[in-house]
Amino acid sequence: MTTLFISDLHLDSTRPVITELFGRFVRRETESADALYILGDLFEAWVGDDDPSEVGAFVAATLREVADAGVPVYFIRGNRDFLVGQDYALRAGFRVLPDPAVVVLYGKPTLLMHGDLLCTDDIAYQAFRTQTRNPAWQAQFLAQPLEARLVFAAQARAASQAHQAKLREGGNDVRFETVTDVTPTTVEATFTRYGIDRMIHGHTHRPNVHKLQVNDRDCERIVLGDWYEQGSVLRVDADGYRLESLSG
Repeated sequence: MTTLFISDLHLDSTRPVITELFGRFVRRETESADALYILGDLFEAWVGDDDPSEVGAFVAATLREVADAGVPVYFIRGNRDFLVGQDYALRAGFRVLPDPAVVVLYGKPTLLMHGDLLCTDDIAYQAFRTQTRNPAWQAQFLAQPLEARLVFAAQARAASQAHQAKLREGGNDVRFETVTDVTPTTVEATFTRYGIDRMIHGHTHRPNVHKLQVNDRDCERIVLGDWYEQGSVLRVDADGYRLESLSG
């Protein structure tokens, strides 16, 4: 049996091929799985559980079938879908986990995160994250009409793109790569804080397995890929793990 991990699908109505790929992946692969973990940014944007989007309805129905078949589904909120609430979780049949969360996979404690908490060099983003995770801010935002929230989401996406473009000014790709990737000292501090030697996260869209030593311990950081052009899945079982790409 295998436990499946995915993240950063960024599903929305403009990319129906990827939504279809997600549906096929879930239907084909969860039947024999021990569990499915979604580590954030399942959606390109989420402005509240009252959003009537067809993509949201499709995802909820698809995941509900998995849960009803007896395969547990777990979800960690990402930077694009941090407003996914308990109403949607009930519709989709998944359990929302804290970020970070420690789980035991086939006897091995593993830290799960979306990954944005590790990118502490991106000071502007971290300030935005702190603001939008404040319960008072969220309550005020969710009290607005749906149309106003959708406009805010579009503006936030545009601001994010402008922020990334500014980081690349003058062809400074090194600065962009440094600021938008994890901060090594934060990674080491996180391993130390939780006392574990394996971490799985998404967010950076840089699929890879990183080996490092922290306090004389051999540690590994597994980074999931995004689903912009193709799928990405991590399969973990009692014998180890495989980080793979998925095509249509």
